[in-house]
Amino acid sequence: MQKSLKILLILAAVAVVAVAVVLIVLGRTGAEESPGSFDIGVFVPGVAAGSPLYEQLVSGAEKVASEREMVTVKVIEGGFNQGEWEEKITSIAATGEYEVILSSNPSIPFVALPVAEAFPDQKFIILDAIIESHPQMYTVLYNQVEQAAMLGFLAGLITKSDMPGATPELKLGLIAGQEYDAMLKMILPGFERGAREIDPGISVDFRVLGNWYDANKAADLANSMLDAGVDVILTICGGANQGAITAVKERGRYIVYMDSEDYDLAPGTIVGCSELRQERLVRETLEAAIEGDLDWGSNRIVNSTDDYVAFVDNHELYIKSVPEDIRDTMDSFLKDIRSGRRSYEVPKYW
Repeated sequence: MQKSLKILLILAAVAVVAVAVVLIVLGRTGAEESPGSFDIGVFVPGVAAGSPLYEQLVSGAEKVASEREMVTVKVIEGGFNQGEWEEKITSIAATGEYEVILSSNPSIPFVALPVAEAFPDQKFIILDAIIESHPQMYTVLYNQVEQAAMLGFLAGLITKSDMPGATPELKLGLIAGQEYDAMLKMILPGFERGAREIDPGISVDFRVLGNWYDANKAADLANSMLDAGVDVILTICGGANQGAITAVKERGRYIVYMDSEDYDLAPGTIVGCSELRQERLVRETLEAAIEGDLDWGSNRIVNSTDDYVAFVDNHELYIKSVPEDIRDTMDSFLKDIRSGRRSYEVPKYW
């Protein structure tokens, strides 16, 4: 009897071990078959708050993560000291945690070049930028010649009009945070070209702030322009935009605004907004990367015909602020751009 009990206990122990082995094997097989996590490091070259493109960069990535269980997002803000960006991107890559480092800025591909060399397995998606055939990078450039031309065309119509605040001088202004290739090769020429399609005698007063945060200095630059007869200013200086907007509002003149729909920031003062559909582009590009469909080493240029660049002409504040005759002329112009009948080529500057 005792011997039989001992045999039964041995058999039971063997059965338990066998079940455990099967479970371990099944567990390993399941782990191998289930997809792993896809971790995204979002590098913001500056701070997200107050910068429309960076806000969309973050929101687009976070929406992808909210819709996919295995996708994670960590946002790292690089701050305004550009000399620190390479070090901070290096520290992100050095963790080995991220399938993709996502960023947006024309300078980032070149800042990231030594990082890519040091970490040859690290992939980068960089929007609002372009670089030639780097196997670790995928870049997308917006046609900002076209984007700026939309705002220049509207600004030209306004400076030639009898709208309150329009001066006799045919002068427009552009305040930039810094000089950089996209500004000098696309945005400034595009703004000038759009305006001069209204009148070749229109001039553009171009000023450089020197940073992306000094609102007081931006206000001073705006007031100097207004004193000289400028009546419409395009402001592209990040968090410092508010200083220019406030100054222009106090003087009863006008702002045209890039990269996002922000008429509500200063109703009646901001009379035109061009928009880059960065959130949409972030989502589509990350989805392709997650699915393994992204063509690493390639680049592309997107514009109005595929609806990544847009002028927001259906907002009630645009309709309320801009006279009907100007809106009608603008509408015809926009239809030509959206259909591809009127085009603005991006010069190869990279």
